[in-house]
Amino acid sequence: MALFVWTRTLFSVAVLGLIIGVADAQDHRQNAPGQFDYYVLSLSWSPSFCETATSNARRQQCGARPFSFVVHGLWPQYERGFPESCLVPPPRLERNIMRSMLDLMPAPRLIYHEWDQHGTCSGLPPREYFDVVRRAREKVEIPEQYSNPTAPLSVTPSQIINAFASANDGLSPKGISVDCDRARLREVRICFTRDLKFRDCSPGAQRACRSDRLIMPPVRARSRVTCRCSGSRLSS
Repeated sequence: MALFVWTRTLFSVAVLGLIIGVADAQDHRQNAPGQFDYYVLSLSWSPSFCETATSNARRQQCGARPFSFVVHGLWPQYERGFPESCLVPPPRLERNIMRSMLDLMPAPRLIYHEWDQHGTCSGLPPREYFDVVRRAREKVEIPEQYSNPTAPLSVTPSQIINAFASANDGLSPKGISVDCDRARLREVRICFTRDLKFRDCSPGAQRACRSDRLIMPPVRARSRVTCRCSGSRLSS
């Protein structure tokens, strides 16, 4: 009987330790609007997206206009982890605000999704949040060699990071991370303070691309096809 009680005690302590460990891994402010440490600006390489996109997503972003880097989102971050979907249901985003962002974020469904999942965590009303998105994008200079390549580029993640650091005064290589699939560049992510100064990313946001060499598909030639954009929300 004593052995049974001792075993149960050890099991209870182990479970409690696991619960405490999980709680410690998450920020105590989890999903509280406006309670975060810094921003990550995610810039998506549109030609890579257009090589794999299908249906409505392809029609919205891969039509007449030849995009290069586009804004995927501006994401509030904790030093450990990140908040998401901080208001459920989210305040509805007005259509005129969505339309004002199409020059930077070329798919209406993306804009709605980013507001619902990330913008609601900023603690800002929609118009102010997207004004911050625009100001963050304006602070980043795209390296000249990546602004409008007309042929595929073969690059390493470190070359991309160093090029962005060289093109932007005050931006450290530790403030940049690269996201990829097995073959292609997908995104360059840049970390900002809440007042939009460059800063180093926390370790969790510095996930390195595991591929040694990447392809950046070229920016497409301008087409005569007209993009038919929908204002529907992203369902997933």
